[in-house]
Amino acid sequence: MNNRHSDMIEATGLTSAGRLSEATALLQRVLRGKTARDTTSDSIWEAANAPSDQEPDIIEVAAKTIEVANPRPSSRTEQSFGRADASLRPARRKEGTARPHVPEALRSFLNRGKGLDPAPGISGAGRPSPVREPDVVPVGGQFVSGLYSNRAGSRAYKLYVPSGYLGQALPLVVMLHGCTQSPDDFAAGTRMNALAEEHTCLVAYPAQAASANASKCWNWFNSDHQQRGQGEPSLIAGITWQVMRHYSVDSRRVYIAGLSAGAAAAVIMGITYPDIYAAIGAHSGLAWGAASDLPSAFAVMRQGAGAAAGRSGCASGDGENRRIVPTIVFHGDQDKTVHPRNGDQIIAQSRANTIVDLQTRVQHGRIPGGHAYSRTLYADASGQAVLEQWVIHGAGHAWSGGSPAGSYTDPQGPDAAREMLRFFLDHPHPAVAQRV
Repeated sequence: MNNRHSDMIEATGLTSAGRLSEATALLQRVLRGKTARDTTSDSIWEAANAPSDQEPDIIEVAAKTIEVANPRPSSRTEQSFGRADASLRPARRKEGTARPHVPEALRSFLNRGKGLDPAPGISGAGRPSPVREPDVVPVGGQFVSGLYSNRAGSRAYKLYVPSGYLGQALPLVVMLHGCTQSPDDFAAGTRMNALAEEHTCLVAYPAQAASANASKCWNWFNSDHQQRGQGEPSLIAGITWQVMRHYSVDSRRVYIAGLSAGAAAAVIMGITYPDIYAAIGAHSGLAWGAASDLPSAFAVMRQGAGAAAGRSGCASGDGENRRIVPTIVFHGDQDKTVHPRNGDQIIAQSRANTIVDLQTRVQHGRIPGGHAYSRTLYADASGQAVLEQWVIHGAGHAWSGGSPAGSYTDPQGPDAAREMLRFFLDHPHPAVAQRV
């Protein structure tokens, strides 16, 4: 009953936003009594969440395909990224225009939900919006499950394969979810699969195991998980290489991004594996080495820590790998979970990796009907921005411009997923990645 209650609330919100295809898909699923998760993948997910006693050798599991037929969105997203302001503009109904037609079946379903309390929003560390098992696969695409194991343990992952994949080398984006989230939830909230379909990219979503962290947070604050070749970094890098082995991937266009604990882990990955990842995207995250245990993690989340920014990015164990890794940062200035100062420290840490003077330029804007933002660009001598920082004014701890179909999202902000992908594709790796 509680799931049905949440679905009715969500369908109402989707209809109010004019997203009728998504609302109708939700109605159809509720009436069928089904979820989007395919039971054929249960064994993979259960194996990844079980305590690990694996042998040292890498275990590869052939991915199982999950076919999900979704209605195609009513309109295509923009074909090009364009200027920042243009790419950030959400679709809005003009005053005086007719509301979209609501099918009778959907109208009947929503009428049954009248009088229900609205879904809770996100304010600082508040609860996420109710999350269903979402439809996250655009028409023609595939969401496959896989498992990777090494000495550090096992992690499951999901991989989005766009309909345009015909064996050609594609960019790969690795997305690390936040605490309490799952790959499906994170894919729904960020809409990254829709962007990957639009721009023909692969997207991998490693899943943190509950056996490794009860809240499914990546253990960014533990020194055992902050170095190359050990702990969670070795698992995430292993997943990346496994995808690159099974699919045709452009090794100069491999990127990593995350939210909150996932953003902190993404920063660790970019610094410890700069030979693999061409660029980093960090949303509401923290700098590498910002904490070394749980007490210091809570302290830095509350107030930030200047010491973290002073650490250089030579944690790869190979001086030849050291370089400034292009980084794009998003953070809400009203974030009560991870202090906004941590976003500044990610940028400061990245700047410490280069002896080149970077030219700074600040832009200001506002999403129509939504948040204002400040965007700071740090450009090299050629004029290309190698660092980019977005501060979302009035936003809390949530993925900017995300969909309410996922948890911890703020639809009123600039589209972080679109801007990250734009930044990524502008920054290929200067060298072809070689496995070490």
